[in-house]
Amino acid sequence: MPRRTSRITVDRLRTPGRLSGFLKGASICVLIAGLLSPLAQSTASAATASNDYCGGQCSDILPPGENGNATLAQILLNQAFGTQPDHAEDQLGPYSNLATGYSTLTDAKINTFFNDASFGVSSDQVASTEKPAGRTDVTIVRDKKAGIPHITGTTRYGTEFGAGYAAAEDRLWLMDVFRHVGRGQLTTFAGGAASNQGLEQEFYRNAPYTEADLQAQIDNAVANNGTRGQQALTDANAYLDGINSYIDASDSGRYFPGEYVLTGHKDSVTNAGTIDHFKITDLVALASVIGSLFGSGGGGEVNNALSLLAAQSKYGVEEGTKVWESFRERNDAEAVVTVHNGESFPYGTKPDTAQGEALPDAGSVSTEPLVYDATGTGASQSATAASETATATALSSARRGMSNALVVSGKYTASGHPVAVFGPQTGYFAPQLLMLQEIQGPGLSARGASFAGLSMYVELGRGQDYSWSATTSGQDIIDTYAVELCQDDYHYLYHGTCTAMDKVEQKNSWSPTTADGTAAGSYTMRVWKTKYGPVEYRATVGGKKVAYTTLRSSYMHEADSIIGFQMLNDPDYVKSPQTFQSAAQHINYTFNWFYADSQHTAYYNSGNNPVRATGVDPEFPIWGQAAYEWKNWDPTTNTADYTAASAHPNSIDQDYYISWNNKQAKDYTTASWGDGSVHRGNLLEGRVKKLVAAGGVTRSSLVKAMSDASLADLRAEDVVPDLLKVINSSTVTDTTAADAVSKLQTWLSAGGKRTETSAGSKKYANADAIRILDAWWPLLVKAEFEPGLGSDLYTAFGNNLPIDESPSAAHGPTGSHAGSSFQYGWWSYVDKDIRAVLGESVQGPLAEKYCGGGSLSSCRDILISTLKTAAGTSASTVYPGDDLCSAGDQWCADSIVQRTLGGIKHSNISWQNRPTFQQVVEYTSHR
Repeated sequence: MPRRTSRITVDRLRTPGRLSGFLKGASICVLIAGLLSPLAQSTASAATASNDYCGGQCSDILPPGENGNATLAQILLNQAFGTQPDHAEDQLGPYSNLATGYSTLTDAKINTFFNDASFGVSSDQVASTEKPAGRTDVTIVRDKKAGIPHITGTTRYGTEFGAGYAAAEDRLWLMDVFRHVGRGQLTTFAGGAASNQGLEQEFYRNAPYTEADLQAQIDNAVANNGTRGQQALTDANAYLDGINSYIDASDSGRYFPGEYVLTGHKDSVTNAGTIDHFKITDLVALASVIGSLFGSGGGGEVNNALSLLAAQSKYGVEEGTKVWESFRERNDAEAVVTVHNGESFPYGTKPDTAQGEALPDAGSVSTEPLVYDATGTGASQSATAASETATATALSSARRGMSNALVVSGKYTASGHPVAVFGPQTGYFAPQLLMLQEIQGPGLSARGASFAGLSMYVELGRGQDYSWSATTSGQDIIDTYAVELCQDDYHYLYHGTCTAMDKVEQKNSWSPTTADGTAAGSYTMRVWKTKYGPVEYRATVGGKKVAYTTLRSSYMHEADSIIGFQMLNDPDYVKSPQTFQSAAQHINYTFNWFYADSQHTAYYNSGNNPVRATGVDPEFPIWGQAAYEWKNWDPTTNTADYTAASAHPNSIDQDYYISWNNKQAKDYTTASWGDGSVHRGNLLEGRVKKLVAAGGVTRSSLVKAMSDASLADLRAEDVVPDLLKVINSSTVTDTTAADAVSKLQTWLSAGGKRTETSAGSKKYANADAIRILDAWWPLLVKAEFEPGLGSDLYTAFGNNLPIDESPSAAHGPTGSHAGSSFQYGWWSYVDKDIRAVLGESVQGPLAEKYCGGGSLSSCRDILISTLKTAAGTSASTVYPGDDLCSAGDQWCADSIVQRTLGGIKHSNISWQNRPTFQQVVEYTSHR
């Protein structure tokens, strides 16, 4: 059956006016009747899986559904009547329903909310089978429940051909969108909507690759990895052949994704136009987008320098540095860690005496422009706003953390086998960025999720007798260099020689289409590159004009990680926790990797961590001089010495592991701020630690722990109790404040969760208490800290770490309605400060007491005053409404939206803070 597709502008929630405008009356029925074609696949039985050691106890889920392609007819039906193509959203309901169904969960009910992730498809569950392009060496079987492709090949080439064919069946339009994003060409391809402009600008600034750069990555990855490198190239070419075979078949059969018509690439009547074949460099362009989004920790050194200078201006150099360090929390003693046995893994630590720092002169920093020669809607107000947001996101300090993991050793489970519940929190899209598949062939045996267009291997999932998953780690692999300018603004000193910067440009233009009515416009994106990376800022240092550049260890190396993923799919390679760790060591993205089989658990932190020169502090810009470069750095290949695998946080068979993008281990500093006493990782740590202490952990009890944490308001669970201690230190006589305190206490007694009154009610229990806290938090933080810090330093710290990240806030890489919440905020600062004011013990306290200047009574007055203001703030003010939600609709403001990347839309679902793709596994035996 031809697979289907979804929407166009990458961030809009509304149907474009021009698209909805022609969906009128009987005309749509005539149009659809002419477009529908009954292309069905034959039904056949699938071979039973003899290589599955999970005993029916592996499960997974990936909303909204496997089918991410839609023909033009299917898009029109969806836009007009809400009709969904087969398997476009059949995983959305089970995923959503866990929020209200987890409390009564048993092992027997798990697959009510998840898919059975056993290998193979039983004969009574086979929906279809096909031999792509008539090949005899590969079969694609799809199951009835979710339409997942189960690819079985008798040759390696045929297997990978099938993987490419299935990927195109399920995600062709999405793959096409993101190969253009990776090249900075999205607007020309999909339209000039402000969101499209912002997205291509965000990625182009960080990865301005030419076609030659993309090819060089492939050549180097192959040349440096022996037979595995050659096998990866062969696999990738077979995969591409499969993609292109589907493109040709769907084009001639006229069942290609309808977005190609709506964006003007194809004609629905004559079939004129082309869908370009994919080529090997497209895969690298795709990988650069994924790596930048989820696996590229670091950056933000200029922002760090600005807040340090603000602190020193406020307090003086010595005291200001102490204040800055206390807010930075590089190695906070109260931070939750994944490796919790006390083992130290020093990385990114503060040097005793910093060398080579290049802090800017006050007021001299300016952001390097990216957009030039803008015309039409490329120069509009919305385009300018999108560009500013893209710049801030691209240059911020690695606020990209997502995903969680809960893994328990068999010593503490009911069965004696390890149990794991884990997955990546990659946002919510339609179609989803990830896709599910099973792939079985020579040297390949896995099932799970892969990013669309990169699914020659399963990237997160299970093998025959083991499962693996990842969370974003965020350790710093990016440094900012100050290169001294010479001759003009486009030459710099490199090892004493005045050297010209390289200019890289991408010229884009667009015109209105049915899908995107944005008026015509154009612009040029221009990046100046140095040997130390692209220019991001201009400034002066000690009066000298400099350009600040960013250099990351994965730059020009996005293709390298293919070797690690190949190993993870190879049943002859991964046979133990040690071999799993070895495979993960070949992945240069900054991830935390987790493993479970029937006997063991394991953890490894991946990424190419550069060995820095002695005395270099990675928190701040450093001079672009030989003395401060990475050890044995070669600018031609951007290679250097990297820290040894043993220096990365790693562990085998710890009693349990948790990760929610928290600190990895003692002395291991991550690039993003906020690894302090209160972190969303605490929500998992407390629950799993309690389960382990009791023993007898089961799959369902671990899912319950995850789901319970996914509905918790971190502020309510870990910070509000101390705030109420201060308020209740004396009798509350004000009736408004007393009523608000009562509501908050009632909510806390009920668990402090954001849950519906009943399934589908779209109303929160304790809604008023939730409204009060949402309104109170920003008020209390400002009143607590701004008087002591001063407005300049308060603002500067806010640029390093946002004050709040509630579910209804516009946050993270996907904006509002994104699910992922409570990672970045001032919860730790409030917690430490309030405990200090209460006179409680605080490890790693802030340099000063801020609430009420350290006076309990004055602090109490501030909290009560701001609480009263919050209590009187209307719901329509707290939740102002947007394109989806009316003002004051609290549930809707929190709700998760599958953000449209194609033509198919889905309904919003109730908020959960959990992985997008998730596995539940417990193996019963081992090879």
